Amino acid sequence: MVGPGVLDDEERQVTATMGRYLGTLPTTLLSDDAIRPTEYMWWEDAHRRFERRDKDAQIVAGLLESIPRQGLRVPLILGVSDRWGDVYVADGHHRAVALRTLRAPRFPFHWYWIKSFGVRIEDRPFPYYLLDR
Repeated sequence: MVGPGVLDDEERQVTATMGRYLGTLPTTLLSDDAIRPTEYMWWEDAHRRFERRDKDAQIVAGLLESIPRQGLRVPLILGVSDRWGDVYVADGHHRAVALRTLRAPRFPFHWYWIKSFGVRIEDRPFPYYLLDR
């Protein structure tokens, strides 16, 4: 790991051999009008929930301590609606809240299309144009 959210060439190569596309995006896109949470109406709802529940607060506290030292070790999983083109955090809400709190510059991610017949982690590049709307 080169730094928080940045993978070096060896880590990119390992991920590529696993057949999953690995991208990075600015953390500022983890917002209510770009990449939204799936389990909460708004990002602020996720922040409040994690602050109130001891188990969630401990998870986020551990991430707030480890991310500056080790970077984000497990990429977020983004889901993209094939019907509407909306982008969601499908897995990694605690990690996303920690990244937002730390104001990390970028985060690593894998992604998949949300389709009526199931999902599969993509090996193709992320449709970045969807975030330009």
